[in-house]
Amino acid sequence: MTAPDTDLIDTLVGIAPGSPLGAARARRPAARTHAEASYRALLLPAEPGDVSIAERFAVAAYVVGLHRAEGTCAHYTAGLLEHGGPALGKAVALAVAETLAEGPKGSFPPGPLSVEDTPAPVFALSAPVAAALGKRLEAAFAHAHFLVFHPRDAAAERFRPLIEAGWTTDAIVTLSQLVSFLAFQIRVVAGLRVLAATP
Repeated sequence: MTAPDTDLIDTLVGIAPGSPLGAARARRPAARTHAEASYRALLLPAEPGDVSIAERFAVAAYVVGLHRAEGTCAHYTAGLLEHGGPALGKAVALAVAETLAEGPKGSFPPGPLSVEDTPAPVFALSAPVAAALGKRLEAAFAHAHFLVFHPRDAAAERFRPLIEAGWTTDAIVTLSQLVSFLAFQIRVVAGLRVLAATP
């Protein structure tokens, strides 16, 4: 976990204070501040509300696993183990292994882009992994899998399994924001790592 005065993106990339890359990030203070504030609001809120800290890190570890984001996996896995324990950590790792796919895929609305339609990957967990996660996280992972691999298939009925599993409207918004934020953070870290490795 990061201390209150640290910046997670700097930590994940390995940006040293006073380095050229650190100076480059310092030139965009608002972007830097908001990225860190978003992380803390979504993963470590003072009042978690309808989504526990353990659930937040479980979803985060699952999403970064689906993205194959090695640069961020260790951080979110550590957070999951801290807040959710080793049994949940193992279940999340197995869920990633069972549902890893390629994407994004799916169907466009009928029209010129329909020629690019590709079958969307199916989300399916083995019974033991689903049982270890519980209904709430199983539904959350199915939703996250959909958002990562075939967001173009968005439809209102996608929310019904979440509601049936006990997710409130506010919790569904938090879940979707978390998946979106992670996609942003993963790409920023990957891009900065490339810059850091460029002579």
